[in-house]
Amino acid sequence: MLATERRVSASTHNQALSALLFLYREVLAIDLPWLEGINRPAQTKRIPSVLTKEEVVGLLAQMDGQASLIAHLLYGTGMRLMEGMQLRIKDVDFDRRVIIVREAKGSKDRVVMLPQSLMAPMRLQMQAARAQWEADRLAQRGGVEVPHALEIKYPRVGYTWGWFWMFPSPTFSIDPRSGVERRHHLYEDRIQRALKKAVTLAGIVKPVSVHTLHHSVATHLLQSGTDIRTVQELLGHSDVSTTMIYTHVLKMAAGQTASLLDSIANGMGMSALG
Repeated sequence: MLATERRVSASTHNQALSALLFLYREVLAIDLPWLEGINRPAQTKRIPSVLTKEEVVGLLAQMDGQASLIAHLLYGTGMRLMEGMQLRIKDVDFDRRVIIVREAKGSKDRVVMLPQSLMAPMRLQMQAARAQWEADRLAQRGGVEVPHALEIKYPRVGYTWGWFWMFPSPTFSIDPRSGVERRHHLYEDRIQRALKKAVTLAGIVKPVSVHTLHHSVATHLLQSGTDIRTVQELLGHSDVSTTMIYTHVLKMAAGQTASLLDSIANGMGMSALG
């Protein structure tokens, strides 16, 4: 039904099949051998949408405020959206000009550069976050969420300055798991909406999302001659084959593969088509 009637994507199809397999095997403990025979659809391989450097400049110029700083940070470091949103005060090192990305994709930590051009704006953002943290402490409001049940071992760790969000939400929310009212980090849909508006204002017709900045960073770094292994580590790709996708984008963009039509165009008088 999913494949023939609703025509869902391969990833949605695979997810539904995995859910059914888990239900019958692990929950109901029913063995259905015929279910194993259902073929999984092949994943469609797509070339990522990438902005030129000029398009990135035009896009960022149409953004302002906190959304602008976050967009600059994502492009300047190669971080993914949620990695930027979940950034903690303790993980921004101004002295060494680095940012520690904690438990990124694949549950791995990595180090990215802190762009020199963002040092001053990030210090101002930290000052704003500090004012928010101090106001919360004064009001005796709940701290922030910390990972791996750290609060069990250190009950007050979520109230400390180092664990506070670099980009805190302006409002409190209820944690659905604990029922505790606390300050979350800034919600990602704010940045997504701001970027979508900026894309229109910049006159960009390509499909663009926040993750397009991630793709663009990879392409531009390789374009500038950065070693592919360095790019792999910087962007947090577990397999270099993921990073290799961007080399294909570069080859086509650089015109390394010439069209046969160009070799015969002069003889055919194709220039008259213009």
